[in-house]
Amino acid sequence: MTTKTKLNIEASGAVFSLPYHVAEEKGYFIDEGLDLNLIRRQSDWGVTGSSFELVEDHRSASPFSVLTAFETGQSDMYRACEWGQVRRSHDSQRQGRIASRRAAVASQAIIVRPDSPVNTPQDLANIPVGVHFHHGSHYLVIQTLEGFLPRNEIKVVGIKHGNRLLALRDGVVDAVAVMEPWITVATKLGYKIIAEAHYIGSEIAGPDLDEETFAAINRAVTKAVADIHKDIRPYLHYFIEEVPKEIVELKPEDFQLGRLRFVDPTPYPEQDFRRTYDWMVSWDLIAPDAGFEDIVDNRLVAV
Repeated sequence: MTTKTKLNIEASGAVFSLPYHVAEEKGYFIDEGLDLNLIRRQSDWGVTGSSFELVEDHRSASPFSVLTAFETGQSDMYRACEWGQVRRSHDSQRQGRIASRRAAVASQAIIVRPDSPVNTPQDLANIPVGVHFHHGSHYLVIQTLEGFLPRNEIKVVGIKHGNRLLALRDGVVDAVAVMEPWITVATKLGYKIIAEAHYIGSEIAGPDLDEETFAAINRAVTKAVADIHKDIRPYLHYFIEEVPKEIVELKPEDFQLGRLRFVDPTPYPEQDFRRTYDWMVSWDLIAPDAGFEDIVDNRLVAV
């Protein structure tokens, strides 16, 4: 197979794609002989006057939503949460498959307004938590609250458009799940964190992304992860730039650095897939008609 050198890769928020931003900044992709374009899509999280559209049933929401560039052939790969990538690989019309675990170990926090009577996860019984269906917030809220509540008392509602923190602020919902930098924003503004958890994610790639090219990408990403481990502070501006100053002005010292975790990418193990897939089936989040080989095509070679 011919090795690809010209690539388009979707760059989501810094919490998910920081190693790619650092690798681009440091020239590590160029060092690997790659002409790599990071597609920076417009996010409505930065829109302070959003109108909010609520979705009650996850079955009416596309698992791709904002992650459409790959399916339409505009990108070669992208990263997102483990659960969502299992679902998207299952549904992909472009034969996208999970190629590895991603480098980002992100977190989501369930938060409420400062004056909310909610103080523990049990207090969220039958209270809809605002999420983005088929993304990390959706799945993490369910898995987190399962430790505290029976399934019939766990409620989520999809916020299709707009910044979930602002939907909470404006009283559209009474609880939401957010990732960084919005956890830091919420903390600085006095919102209460009710529960928080870290979770893995994975990379989806098309069948034409060969192992040699993927190895080159991951060598660059691994170098960037090493730089982040040495000192993440020079790269916090990527997070800060995502937050409009009219919401709050973040400074590097506002961040809890231990919350920002990045690791070397690794293959996606079959036992992890099976645990996740079976759980998703139990919640009717995916059809029970696929196996590991249908969803995963580990292309990660020694980096």
